[in-house]
Amino acid sequence: MAVISEDHIEQIIIQEFIDLGYSYVNGADISPEGTAQEREYNEVVLKNRLHTAIAKLNPNVPYEAQEEAVKKVLRTDSPNLFQNNYQAHKYLTDGVDVEYRKGDRIVGDKVWLIDYENPTNNEFLVVNQFTIIENNVNKRPDLILFVNGLPLVVIELKNAVDENATIHSAFNQLQTYKQTISSLFLYNSLLIISDGWDALYGSLTSPKQFFVPWKSIDGKMVADENMPQMEVMAKGMLNKNVLPDLIRHYIIFHQNKEQITKIVPRYHQYFAVNKAVETTKVATAVNGDQRAGVIWHTQGSGKSLSMVFYAGKLVLALNNPTLVILTDRNDLDDQLFDTFSQSQDLLRQTPVQAENRDDLKKKLSVTSGGIVFTTIQKFLPEIIDKIDIGEGKTKNIKGQFEQLSDRRNIVVIADEAHRSQYDFMDGFAKHMRDALPNASFIGFTGTPIENTDKNTQAVFGEYIDVYDIQQAVEDGATVRIFYENRLAKINLKEEEKPRVDAEFEELTENEELSDKQSLMSKWGRLEAIVGNEHRLDLIANDIVKHFESRNEVLDGKAMIVCMSRRICVDLYAQIIKIRPDWHSDDDADGAIKVVMTGSSSDPLSFQPHVRNKAKRKALGERLKDPKDKLKIAIVRDMWLTGFDAPSMHTLYIDKPMQGHNLMQAIARVNRVYKDKAGGLVVDYIGIANDLKRALALYTDSGGKGKPAFDQDEAASVMMGKYEVVAQMFSEQPTDKTVQKGLNYKSFFSMSPKEKLYFPIQGANYVLGLENGKDRFINAVTELTKSFAISVPHPYTIDIRDEVGLFQAIKARIVKVTQSGKGKSDEEIETAIKQILSDAIVSDEVIDIFDAAGIKKPDISILSDEFLAEVKGMTHKNLALELLKKLLKGEIKTRTKVNLVQSKKFSEMLDSSVKNYQNNLITSAQVIDEMIRLAKEIKEADRRGEDLGLDFREYAFYSALEVNDNSVAVLGDEILRHIARELVDTIRRNTSIDWTVRENVQAKMRLAVKKILRKHGYPPDMELKATETVLEQAKLLANDFSSNSTYNMNGDDLGMVAEP
Repeated sequence: MAVISEDHIEQIIIQEFIDLGYSYVNGADISPEGTAQEREYNEVVLKNRLHTAIAKLNPNVPYEAQEEAVKKVLRTDSPNLFQNNYQAHKYLTDGVDVEYRKGDRIVGDKVWLIDYENPTNNEFLVVNQFTIIENNVNKRPDLILFVNGLPLVVIELKNAVDENATIHSAFNQLQTYKQTISSLFLYNSLLIISDGWDALYGSLTSPKQFFVPWKSIDGKMVADENMPQMEVMAKGMLNKNVLPDLIRHYIIFHQNKEQITKIVPRYHQYFAVNKAVETTKVATAVNGDQRAGVIWHTQGSGKSLSMVFYAGKLVLALNNPTLVILTDRNDLDDQLFDTFSQSQDLLRQTPVQAENRDDLKKKLSVTSGGIVFTTIQKFLPEIIDKIDIGEGKTKNIKGQFEQLSDRRNIVVIADEAHRSQYDFMDGFAKHMRDALPNASFIGFTGTPIENTDKNTQAVFGEYIDVYDIQQAVEDGATVRIFYENRLAKINLKEEEKPRVDAEFEELTENEELSDKQSLMSKWGRLEAIVGNEHRLDLIANDIVKHFESRNEVLDGKAMIVCMSRRICVDLYAQIIKIRPDWHSDDDADGAIKVVMTGSSSDPLSFQPHVRNKAKRKALGERLKDPKDKLKIAIVRDMWLTGFDAPSMHTLYIDKPMQGHNLMQAIARVNRVYKDKAGGLVVDYIGIANDLKRALALYTDSGGKGKPAFDQDEAASVMMGKYEVVAQMFSEQPTDKTVQKGLNYKSFFSMSPKEKLYFPIQGANYVLGLENGKDRFINAVTELTKSFAISVPHPYTIDIRDEVGLFQAIKARIVKVTQSGKGKSDEEIETAIKQILSDAIVSDEVIDIFDAAGIKKPDISILSDEFLAEVKGMTHKNLALELLKKLLKGEIKTRTKVNLVQSKKFSEMLDSSVKNYQNNLITSAQVIDEMIRLAKEIKEADRRGEDLGLDFREYAFYSALEVNDNSVAVLGDEILRHIARELVDTIRRNTSIDWTVRENVQAKMRLAVKKILRKHGYPPDMELKATETVLEQAKLLANDFSSNSTYNMNGDDLGMVAEP
């Protein structure tokens, strides 16, 4: 018996919600057959509660208009679930538009479904056992949270102590519900999966990797890791204040290529934005200092979306202020602008871009409202004069920047607010104050602000919220970044090695075109060395080999960063010389592209790569699409900040970079994507010291976690995991008669035919070790993850063949021992191609029977022929695991229909396995026992047929046929008659949800007793038989329900009375 059942977990969580002030009802009670009916089975909205809430929240709206609003809410206008959910969300957040006559005119008004100003004014309800019937499909989700009668949150639970009932099976269950009872999700705001301990939430469109934990209750600190995550989620996200706030201000719908994506916030975004709105209120007040602060959220953790959430909430909190979004480059401006443009519903207005300084002034001349995007350059004053300071050098004299607006209700939101981007030392703060003297300022940054940077604090203020690399990786918001130095791996002559000194490193990307002559000449000299044809040829060859090696293990994308546009073009030419099939003149085709700006005056060789904004955007969409054949982009400075392509796993750097620019660039590979365990930064120019300095800056600012880990560290970890797997082949099997040790390395000198069968031998050996199966599967899975990160480190080349063999052996074990559900995403099966001989990866060893070395039977697995073949197998451990798996499958199918038989067979199987595990019997003896069990199962199946009973009738016959002489006296004929009468009575009198309704079960219990007494069933056995019959009926509930009517007024049950 389970220590903790799913029902226990459900009750604990229900109590959590009751403690938070939710009301609770059992879904069976408010069903059509319940004691307090509120709905029909095909209805998901509690309409009476919705009517009551609307009347309470909208007292000044006439009844007829309220009714019209209800009709709109209940009506679906599209066959597309996501489109309907989008419309329902708009009703939730913006109210329902209605019209009604007021006096002699028609007026427009809003009917609100939720009270956002006073959240406790809403009705919060938690419901379990809520059965829904749609298209004759009957489903019952675990928990649903209703707000004012609308089902806004669906929670699917699994049992924490059941190793087969994982949180991922809860996710799969929700996907099934979306297909079968889609009406439940029309109004859905959040989906939650939990096993009572772990808990993840996501949106209606979220793939599994974007279901994430909510780790804080108050936003001030991360909750204790010993507190169940479901409790943290209930208290931190689903309480009466946060849930309505999250629904109104933190849910966005984005539409790309006719696909709707619903985005919900992570906990760090929610709490940071709420803090920022409060600090902004203080900063913009009459006595405020106009400094709202800085949000430092590490790159890849959703900074752009946080800015959208902030802007959307601030628009309402400050009564429609004007927001100026400030970036430092045009491409950043475009990327952020695209994100804001897709979020117009939340922002309640359309963002605009200022084309020039005059246009910026015009757009700021309004009295309120507006979201205006501009670049920092538009705030720099024009150069009015130049002074000769000798030695051929000049100094620029800049004019006064004119005032653009003196309004106080302007908030400037600066993206990447730190000194290196905005050049505060050159008077940025002064120019901004000249232009917008009464505006308030807030900064968002993915990298920390240097302690020495006093100007940033002077403009923006202190940190509002910090979310560092370590927390982001722990939360699964980003993946780790690893560093590989390949300078030593390409054979460069001494004069071809770039030299980067401290003075040169002060160059920023844009200063390539600077008029600082000394630095320009230095840049030119270095560019000539870096762009040397021989050097580029070596690097091109190395990149092709390196990228193809990585893509064998994990299919994904890459970016190459070059020092100049010329080098980008030349490197492209070298790469396509090696891989001509990667090239295409068509922007919609080809595996590699250069992404850069340019003009018609550029050299002829540049022209094929010069594109306008729309074409660059189209290439960006291709690179972001994991299925698109575009694999590599070569850039100089495009896409190094703000560009998200989650499948990108490798960044090749051949350009001097430092500080914030470097930190932002390497974050291109830290996005979460499927099985990506980490991103890799490959260094061809020597940025190791710059990374160290970036780490120093990071830790000085209070951040935790390294920006990048040396790939050598990953390789060392990999080798440790390799040793764990390899040493298992030196252990002594539990059967002491079996020779200790298996020389797996002999595989590599075998003939193809011998290689084909070696993984079977290896699997058999591993299964003979103590806890061998679980240890080996886990160890190989961990080794595979480490291997994927470490490729192509020299260590991986040394062990790649062995890793491939270990994976082949693991695959055999998994296929023989695990059920046919398919492996979870966490079990990475890279099946490294081209490593093993073709024999190993051939289709001949795909199914479990081939893996075990026997022919796949065309007949039942319980046939005498098949059982004889299993008994004669050479590899006894493999035969044992195969037979155990197959018998479990056979028993499991019977569990769904025959309670007594399946329980009996399950106990017999468990007893045999336990005796084997305790070394009481050998593998050969346990196989004999299992074969006897298989024959007994077959005999049991045949007995039902011999008695002339169908599977339902035989199930009840088994329930009555206990091992008791008094029962045996009745004989087969009477037992058979009782079984048929029970099936007939139960079929005619079951109803929807009868299995969870005590009053119906009580009547059913009486009906069963009446039948047993009528036929003279032994009184002392009656109680046990009655309960067994009822349990058996519950097993067949779905089968009975689908063959019966819904009413529960049958005379059979109504006339039964307890004597």
